[in-house]
Amino acid sequence: MFLHSVNFCNLAFYAFMIFMATLGLWDVFFGFEENKCSMSYMFEYPEYQKIELPKKLTKRYPAYELYLYGEGSYAEEHKLLPLTGIPVLFLPGNAGSYKQVRSIGSIALRKAEDIDFRYHFDFFSVNFNEELVALYGGSLQKQTKFVHECIKAILKLYKGQAFAPKSVAIIGHSMGGLVARALLTLKNFKQDLLNLLITQATPHVAPVMPLDRFITDFYETVNDYWILNAEHINLTTLSVAGGFRDYQVRSGLTFLPKLSHHASALSVVSTAVPKTWVSTDHLSIVWCKQLQLTTIRAFFDLIDADTKQITQNPKKKLAVLNHHFIRHPAKHFEEDPTLIVDLTETSLWVPVKVSKWTYVAYNESEKLYFTFPLAHHRKMHTHAYCQSTMLDTNSWIFGCINTTIVCQQGVDLSWKTELLPTMKSLTLRLQDYPFLSHLVVYVPSVHGSKYAIDCEFFKREARSLQLPVTHLFSFGLSSRTVILKTKGLFYNIELLNFGQIYQGFTINIVSKCAAVKSEITSIYKLQIPWSYEDSLTIAQVPSSTEISLKLHVAQPDNYSYVALLKMYTSSDCEYEVTIRTSFSQILGQVVRFHGGALPAYVVANILLAYGGQLYSLFSAGHCLEYATVLDKEAKPYKVDPFVIMIKFLLGHKWFKELWDVFLLPELDAIFLTSQSMCFPLVSLILFLFGTCTAYWGGLLSSASVRLLSSLWLALKRPSELPKDIKIMSSDVTIMTIVLIIVSWATCGALAILLTYLYYVIKIVHLQAILTNFKNSQTVNPKHPRRSEKKPNPHKDPAAQHLRLSASDAEDSLRMHSAVISLLAWVVLLSMPSLIYWFKNLRYYFKLNPDPCKPLAFVLIPTIAILGNTHNVSIKSSKLLRTASQFPLPLAIGVIAFGSTQLYRVPCCVFISLFLHALCNFM
Repeated sequence: MFLHSVNFCNLAFYAFMIFMATLGLWDVFFGFEENKCSMSYMFEYPEYQKIELPKKLTKRYPAYELYLYGEGSYAEEHKLLPLTGIPVLFLPGNAGSYKQVRSIGSIALRKAEDIDFRYHFDFFSVNFNEELVALYGGSLQKQTKFVHECIKAILKLYKGQAFAPKSVAIIGHSMGGLVARALLTLKNFKQDLLNLLITQATPHVAPVMPLDRFITDFYETVNDYWILNAEHINLTTLSVAGGFRDYQVRSGLTFLPKLSHHASALSVVSTAVPKTWVSTDHLSIVWCKQLQLTTIRAFFDLIDADTKQITQNPKKKLAVLNHHFIRHPAKHFEEDPTLIVDLTETSLWVPVKVSKWTYVAYNESEKLYFTFPLAHHRKMHTHAYCQSTMLDTNSWIFGCINTTIVCQQGVDLSWKTELLPTMKSLTLRLQDYPFLSHLVVYVPSVHGSKYAIDCEFFKREARSLQLPVTHLFSFGLSSRTVILKTKGLFYNIELLNFGQIYQGFTINIVSKCAAVKSEITSIYKLQIPWSYEDSLTIAQVPSSTEISLKLHVAQPDNYSYVALLKMYTSSDCEYEVTIRTSFSQILGQVVRFHGGALPAYVVANILLAYGGQLYSLFSAGHCLEYATVLDKEAKPYKVDPFVIMIKFLLGHKWFKELWDVFLLPELDAIFLTSQSMCFPLVSLILFLFGTCTAYWGGLLSSASVRLLSSLWLALKRPSELPKDIKIMSSDVTIMTIVLIIVSWATCGALAILLTYLYYVIKIVHLQAILTNFKNSQTVNPKHPRRSEKKPNPHKDPAAQHLRLSASDAEDSLRMHSAVISLLAWVVLLSMPSLIYWFKNLRYYFKLNPDPCKPLAFVLIPTIAILGNTHNVSIKSSKLLRTASQFPLPLAIGVIAFGSTQLYRVPCCVFISLFLHALCNFM
């Protein structure tokens, strides 16, 4: 019924759309750097000690538990409570295990051993039974309340100790971070119980897949509270994203809202974290050694020596997090660093008057101070730049405040240093330091170490270049190039017109060097000034290096700074930088930011085809093939203009007030605009992807029905074509009642699945009957010669009745093909709650709350009626014309209100199916 209507031009178009989608999917799932995270290992066998909770709490939350992590002798010692350390609580995320705490817990234990346990952390972890809270939001509030009880139980373990903690720090992975933020929304929760919150790959802005209203309501409650109470929230919060390797939670969702009153919140991508500089996937972010080491260093720097607990000083907490996660000066953290330092006069002082200077230190026997007089350089240059490959944490560069060559005191400029993977660097704008007379570089006496120090003075104009990005629709056919010939150590390339998340480019850097004996390293850093999502690329030159250029967060409106490509280069090399548009990365950004809306666009396409079939039945008396009507009716201009017009009208106050009077929900396009996610033509691209998916889904559905009907014929000979059509028999009524009871007593999604299977069986049975009838007519035709001579249908009324029944059955199967496709998406969108219910069946027989139960109550009788509906019984219905017109506004509604709120999509499907079923009675 489907294959015969395949148009080869349409087939070529749908195959091309598959190719386009494949390009986008490849960029999302494979278009990123390899996993450079080092595995964190345990040196002793990890142990998880279960903490006994009150019986009332255990009875209220039978699926949840609290554990204390330990290894070796530490675990043995702490089996005898109470505890003496600093409590940290780890909250796993969606389908996460409480055992994921072992990486950071083990690293913290090794760090405590290094300082002879002067301070140590006790890492607790909550067992949420690996619940799928990212897909089913009904348990998020329950998890939040349990964590509150766990915090109180943890603090009781320290009672009677000399330095007993009054609060805990929380590390939340994925949805665990959102649960931690939700603690503040509880009525009885005291904010003083939390002193620090670090979230890893947590989608703070919105759910990844909003499949039920509970998860969207939970997000709205949490984010509204944090926005409205920003002045009163003193909780220092750090959100760390995984970068492009994390395709489960895109990094743009992890950025905390920047509020004017809530200045103690930081958001950063792991590629920008000093001493980490790698992208992590959604799971490796909890065990990535580089990132966990950075986190533990920050934890130990947060300790207050007086209380032996994490400091309560918010300024210090923010300073520590900035030091370790934002900009590391290659020095140990100091709360009040000494900026004016005394310099050793007895050391050797060497004046340097050239504008470009290099010194290679190796087995230095005495300390050296190289001084650069600034008076002369201020006349010719605007900036000074120095770099050192000596990655120790000692001060190495100073500003002299004397006028003599030998300085007695100097300003420690090392705190302005930026740590990079292979060196540390400092760039000074000379006019910012008019009080300095000399720049001083310190070379300590070292043995066995070889390192290089380079300094140069330059004009900003000579090292700052502009490179406009290529046009979005150049498809990589054109490029723009800049050539660096001055052979400097540092360049700033401004990437003009780059600031939107739908942009994607490839930067190719070719380095050509003179003959050099030693290996030369260059560093290319993409710096995004409006968000901490920088990334670094290390290249051995001469070489050709390719860098992907795309964003996690769009450039804010009225933001003057532009993205930069910072190049730390070699003075022995020339560099050529070329940029061109990457079409695959653009498609990847569309999939990454809008892939979750694809089900809504697929259903909208099927609804348009479904409405076209109903209208052809009303106007012509027969139903068109699904593929034919999909090609005819599924047009983006039938949907998108209405959404655009509504969005435009909502910009006017009178229409917005009218909209609010009718209590209509917010338009999805407005939310996307607020997140700077409205790509040009993105709705058109998604609609075409939806059309392609609807087409191939219909093809698969039709082939599956035919295959199952063939299997049915092989196992059992079906009955004849039905002559008496019954809409509701006693068997159907009983089945409907049973399924409604199942929905009420267990899980609504289970009842929906069983209803779908019933409908599929009915369609397969009808297909088997029709196939058997056609085969019997072909093998045993009645009086073929007589029929050929005088085809008189009135001579055999029984045969005429059979032929009409076969035609009607085939016509009905065409209509059922669209219905079965719609139902398949309803089942898919309700599947997460079914999986959640099945996984927790040993704890709860009835899912509560159940997002699918109201839908199941009305969908079950509707499908029971449609399973016995034939086109011949509704073609004369007075309601058929109305039923055929409703799918178009419903398709508009799906795009307008269901693309970011997927749980609304099944409701629109039900309305169209309900009107179809109602045609049997009107």
